Amino acid sequence: MLKAKNTLAALEDHAEFSRRHIGPAAPDTSAMLAALGHSSLDAFISEVVPAHIREAESLSIADGIREHEALAEIRALAEQNKPLKSFIGQGYFGTRTPNVILRNILENPAWYTAYTPYQPEISQGRLEALFNFQTMVSELTGMDLANASMLDEATAAAEAMTLCQRMSKSKSNVFFVDTDCLPQTIEVLRTRAEPLGIELVMGDASEGLGELEVFGALLQYPGTSGAVQDHRALIDAVHGQRGLVVMAADILSLLMLTAPGALGADVAVGSTQRFGVPMGFGGPHAAYMATRQAYKRSLPGRLVGQSIDSNGNSAFRLALQTREQHIRREKATSNICTAQVLLAVMASMYAVYHGPAGLKNIANRVHHLTSVAALGLGKLGVSIANTAWFDTLTLAVDGKAQALHQKAREGGFNIRVVDDSHVGVTLDETSTREDVEAIWSLFAGEEALDFDALESDVAPVLPGELLRGDKPLTQEVFNRYHSETEMLRYLRKLADKDIALDRSMIPLGSCTMKLNATAEMIPVTWPEFANVHPLVPAEQVTGYLQLVESLEAMLCEITGYDAISLQPNAGSQGEYAGLLAIRAYHASRGEEERNICLIPSSAHGTNPASAQMCSMRVVVVKCDDNGNVCLEDLRARAEEHSQRLAAIMVTYPSTHGVFEEGINDIAEIVHTHGGQVYIDGANLNAMVGLCKPGKFGGDVSHLNLHKTFCIPHGGGGPGVGPVAVREHLAEFLPGSIAGGSGAAGRAGVPVSAASVGSASILPITWMYIRMMGREGLRSATELAILNANYIAHRLEGRYPILYRGNNGRVAHECIVDLRPLKESSGISGEDVAKRLVDYGFHAPTMSFPVAGTLMIEPTESESLQELDRFCDAMIQIRAEIAKVEAGEWPLESNPLVNAPHTAEVLVEESWSHAYSRAEAVYPLERLRREKYWPPVGRVDNVYGDKNLICSCPSIEDYMES
Repeated sequence: MLKAKNTLAALEDHAEFSRRHIGPAAPDTSAMLAALGHSSLDAFISEVVPAHIREAESLSIADGIREHEALAEIRALAEQNKPLKSFIGQGYFGTRTPNVILRNILENPAWYTAYTPYQPEISQGRLEALFNFQTMVSELTGMDLANASMLDEATAAAEAMTLCQRMSKSKSNVFFVDTDCLPQTIEVLRTRAEPLGIELVMGDASEGLGELEVFGALLQYPGTSGAVQDHRALIDAVHGQRGLVVMAADILSLLMLTAPGALGADVAVGSTQRFGVPMGFGGPHAAYMATRQAYKRSLPGRLVGQSIDSNGNSAFRLALQTREQHIRREKATSNICTAQVLLAVMASMYAVYHGPAGLKNIANRVHHLTSVAALGLGKLGVSIANTAWFDTLTLAVDGKAQALHQKAREGGFNIRVVDDSHVGVTLDETSTREDVEAIWSLFAGEEALDFDALESDVAPVLPGELLRGDKPLTQEVFNRYHSETEMLRYLRKLADKDIALDRSMIPLGSCTMKLNATAEMIPVTWPEFANVHPLVPAEQVTGYLQLVESLEAMLCEITGYDAISLQPNAGSQGEYAGLLAIRAYHASRGEEERNICLIPSSAHGTNPASAQMCSMRVVVVKCDDNGNVCLEDLRARAEEHSQRLAAIMVTYPSTHGVFEEGINDIAEIVHTHGGQVYIDGANLNAMVGLCKPGKFGGDVSHLNLHKTFCIPHGGGGPGVGPVAVREHLAEFLPGSIAGGSGAAGRAGVPVSAASVGSASILPITWMYIRMMGREGLRSATELAILNANYIAHRLEGRYPILYRGNNGRVAHECIVDLRPLKESSGISGEDVAKRLVDYGFHAPTMSFPVAGTLMIEPTESESLQELDRFCDAMIQIRAEIAKVEAGEWPLESNPLVNAPHTAEVLVEESWSHAYSRAEAVYPLERLRREKYWPPVGRVDNVYGDKNLICSCPSIEDYMES
């Protein structure tokens, strides 16, 4: 036989990125197809995806390229950015990420590929890090408790405003906002306030409320101008009206300034960006929100608490879980169901690494440099508008602001233009004496100043009554890990407690835990992307803007929509932005009365929560026995509300993991009655390259770049939730934050603090699409569907598969029904989920969308070997349940109800269970070679909520105990 000739193309074929991203090799694909009765992948997909929505043509996207080629292309884009030294401030600061944190958290897949810690037994490392974050925030703000982070400072302020409205005793609908608040925060507040009927009144906090009656107030501390004011009189005035006060406080300044809680504030919000998280052209960053004990059940977002496990040992968990907004649906007070976990972990570890003394040194240094700069400017005859400051000076420049701005850029740095006659300069951790001298050079002419001489003359400027008197962060965790050796081991110890994607498959339905490739992650930390302020002139970010434009074009092609905004920095924000666009569209046509949003009963809870935030009234549409939208009920509801119908929100493929045949009918019914069709993009991983929501009836969709497009979940954030629309809605997409680049010309209101949201992680998605190319993207979708159907095939007969399409197939996920087993054995879905931990797996999605079920989504990234490993575990668990059914193991003493089993339990002298130690921890032989040992037993949720502890105990508590 003649040997085939080698060609360059054939020899390089193995290097295609899609072969690395997609788990099953060609023989594995054939084996799975054979198991499902098919020999052709295309024929199989035709059996799953309805023909009437299937796209005939391939995506109009370039062919995929290899990793090094894509890195070279994005490097060329990065080099077009000019990360000048920034003195802009306005909520964003230069910072130094400690290298031990950079390498061992931000660049470590053990941290960035983890999922939201809903399963606490395999999330103890992340939960401890978030517990530290909450402690850090509570200590620095002087509040009783803090949540586990918010999306950005502006969003946190908006959430605080609505908390004040809910919890205050005032009858007013007015919220007072200090004019010295961050401009981007004010813009997002306006967005949030208008649909809710809240009246924002701007004013100078130093002048008090006058005759104004309010339910709450927002104060910036220090102000955007740099002013440091004692707000106690205004706080007392608001309290006198039975209102509540929010203080947006700079986290670093609180090492020197009296805490908001000590001043009397009820809520504190802010950003932790300057604690070691790069500016990244605006995000992602972890905001914080802290409040009093009295308001704990109204606190949005997530709260980590300390409970006990089945062995009586302390263990962390998400506390007060009934606050999760998707449970409340249209009664929700917020649509946020995520956090900025990875960034919160970084910020908390920055505090752990530096400790209170190190943090105070950084704060003192920043303040000292600012004071030296002020003294020199005074010598040069420059008038400083604020008489007290922490790190920011507002300078009166007599109509020369733009000229000075230009001169600064020519000198290699950026300052902030306040108005024609004022500029602002802000110093930070990265500032040097050379930077101070550069600022002086803007005004000095031929005159030279002596830094050393001026430094010796610096006098205190902070008001004595506002100097912090207590000592925060006295807990052991903030006072131990100050050597790199100790810090490295602490981070490793925490990471080893968790199951992330680097350890095993995470088969979560609806959450798409897929490969976050190393090549995609590399550009994130490049200085040209990381060290860019979001308010720099457009000519300094041409690379960023080209990347954004390119990514928008690719996502529009993939979805079939005409325009897209990358501003929303979470899926919840994308939903909100999409509904705001629909609302604005109806208003532009004189149809403000359209406020009815139809939502199927199976929808994810953020859908109705987002609708109520837009002042829409939710009307629920029934689903049939197969989980599909009941067309008869939809017609009835659409007819009933025809004159007021605003939209329908549907997920496609459905929340039940099926391609509904009636999606075109759904769109036609709603359009006939004047409504818009919102297609939730949570399940887009089943459609890329095969069908387009913008082509089969959708008017708007949000996408989840942290699901379908490979941005890592990061333990519960960061995320990006772009909103894509058809042409008639394009003008209502979120507009730019004033001074920001990236969303010019759009009339829509901003929903996030930065114009391009979480810009610094967009290179991940750009790299993914560029490397996969048109064929790779379609193949990924096909293999995601094939993998899900293979799992359903292997498990059927042992577990009922709850929903299937017309041809007996599922889409990209399948739902295993455990309810019959609960009836026959007493074993619950939670028991199965916890038992999977003993097999080394994160559990599938529990009890959503149907109580008592597990929803499984394998994604395209998992190999046949890993799919079989998971199926083997589920099949063995079914055999264990059979022993309970047969009475061989009693319900109160079997490995499922006692799962997970820790090493500590295994070595106890007494063993009174009906099963052996080996059956507990080595139910399959392979586990003897590759065992994950859970750090805690089953966590007691009820105990944790009844005994709420959500921050580290103080030294005094230790002494008392």
